[in-house]
Amino acid sequence: MNAHKRRQIFERLRAANPHPTTELNYRTPFELLVAVTLSAQATDKGVNKATDKLFPVANTPQAILDLGVDGLKHYIKTIGLFNSKAENIIKACAILVEQHGGEVPRDRASLEALPGVGRKTANVVLNTAFGEPTMAVDTHIFRVANRTRIAPGKTVLAVEKKLLKVIPAEFLKDAHHWLILHGRYTCTARSPKCPECLIADLCEYKDKTPPPAPRPKRVMVKPGKKNP
Repeated sequence: MNAHKRRQIFERLRAANPHPTTELNYRTPFELLVAVTLSAQATDKGVNKATDKLFPVANTPQAILDLGVDGLKHYIKTIGLFNSKAENIIKACAILVEQHGGEVPRDRASLEALPGVGRKTANVVLNTAFGEPTMAVDTHIFRVANRTRIAPGKTVLAVEKKLLKVIPAEFLKDAHHWLILHGRYTCTARSPKCPECLIADLCEYKDKTPPPAPRPKRVMVKPGKKNP
């Protein structure tokens, strides 16, 4: 895919959604960090249901530490892998309190040093909480980047690096959200909605989903007359 096509793609995505953001509910960088940690192998909707009950009770590292592992589990038990996630969040909270004054650090190394926080989670926090031009490649972005040929790559890291290289700078801050939302709702895994896709003519996917076949017209028959 050439640079002109890529620019057109992101111009259209921006026009359709000028201010994209995460679908996770959060108000502070710490709430976002917790929500993203919980979102691994879980839906945003499921995470929001849990954090909508958790955050009014505990939304700081110290407050969650005061809950303890069992107390935290009570709020997140509907989320997959909640046992290990609770333990990691408690450990991360202890580090935030002891080493960062209870604040979420703004650098990748410190974020990735927190238990349960990998490169993707760090990228989400840096981008969404702090406005850094990072690219958190999840399954949606990996699929869209490869399927459309915006930034094909065999690994998540390869796609991340390619996207950061080829996306024009003016789009980088929001590109992460545009691509996730596009993959979640339009360029879906099993049946991409190509007929209603706003970048279908720019996408280089060879096996686009065809439009539905037109329904045969119904012949109206007047009373007293037979069908021809």
